[in-house]
Amino acid sequence: MPTYREHLAQIKAEVDEIGTPEAHERFGDSARSDAIQAAPLFLDVRELDEWQEGHIPGAVHISRGNLESRIESLVPDKEREIFVYCAVGSRSAFAAKALAELGYTDVTSVAGGFTDWKRNGYDFTTPKTLTAAQRSRYSRHLLIPEVGDEGQKKLLDARVLLIGAGGLGSPASLYLAAAGVGTLGIVDADVVDDSNLQRQIVHSTDRLGEPKVLSAKQTIEALNPDVTVIPYEERLTSDNVERIIGAGWDVIVDGADNFPTRYLVNDASIWHNIAVVHGSIYRFEGQVTVFEPGAGPCYRCLFPSPPPPELAPSCSEGGVLGVLPGIVGSLQASEALKLILGIGESLTGRLLLFDALHTTFDEVSVKHDPTCPVCGEHPTITEYIDYVQFCNLAGRGVAS
Repeated sequence: MPTYREHLAQIKAEVDEIGTPEAHERFGDSARSDAIQAAPLFLDVRELDEWQEGHIPGAVHISRGNLESRIESLVPDKEREIFVYCAVGSRSAFAAKALAELGYTDVTSVAGGFTDWKRNGYDFTTPKTLTAAQRSRYSRHLLIPEVGDEGQKKLLDARVLLIGAGGLGSPASLYLAAAGVGTLGIVDADVVDDSNLQRQIVHSTDRLGEPKVLSAKQTIEALNPDVTVIPYEERLTSDNVERIIGAGWDVIVDGADNFPTRYLVNDASIWHNIAVVHGSIYRFEGQVTVFEPGAGPCYRCLFPSPPPPELAPSCSEGGVLGVLPGIVGSLQASEALKLILGIGESLTGRLLLFDALHTTFDEVSVKHDPTCPVCGEHPTITEYIDYVQFCNLAGRGVAS
């Protein structure tokens, strides 16, 4: 039986190797306009604690023990040029051999590994790391290639503003908090009423009469201590919309139940270039879409001006099936997470219609209107408008 050194020497003789100076030269190809070859993919096969202490910028991490089971999901192109590295070039040689056996055709082991890379003074990055508690809490996210460590860190750094802590804001806020979205702002001027509890699951009986934003803050922070909740106990108006929406949000989740608030949110989102995940509900029917400035239509492209109040009843006037906002609000949370992570296909340009009575989903294509008064080619609305005459908002907040 060969010794380990003999076996390693045999493996090294069977795989291609490259020194760190040449690997660094190829690493820089992606930044050179005169490069003949595209830069290879650097694959780090060290253990997680080694990766967290520093790694080559842009490298993909799969520990050697998980290589065979995970490589095809992360690197499906088996003709992609791959430079594999470890600490000194031993594990990378075994990894290169394993990749060749899996059908990867252009794999090279970096001799000297990360130790030589650092010794030569080449750039490396030390990532922000998840704590042990966070790795346990978000373990199911970390298993998903489209999320993983980097995606979870994006979520923890993200800031989402929820318009309303009612029927839609309740499930959306709970799922965003559970997913680890680090900062949630909540705008609502209302207090918890017993008629809310049939659908607004972020509140409870013992909080009747409390401001909804404070009730939601208590529930959310109890669910996930990683999340900071910023409460805005006020109705969104033209006087405060700049202060609130201009506070640096990545995504807005609109759960308002009235047109004045929806138009304020829409106009502010365009002027601040923030995507809005819009949802609405009525009786058994719900709608979800995404308004992403510059990538699709806005709310005014669909509804240039508010309808008369008799054609726009609220949930308090027309009723709503209690579970419906849970479904629609969860869809809104899903869209917000995809926008933060930059994955999948959002509902931008698509209006998703849900009928709970018949359990059907339908989709309507929505186009950008070049004559839109806010996002069109020649906008005519350039300042905020309070459409208070279109809804009786006295004593009401903004939630469904």
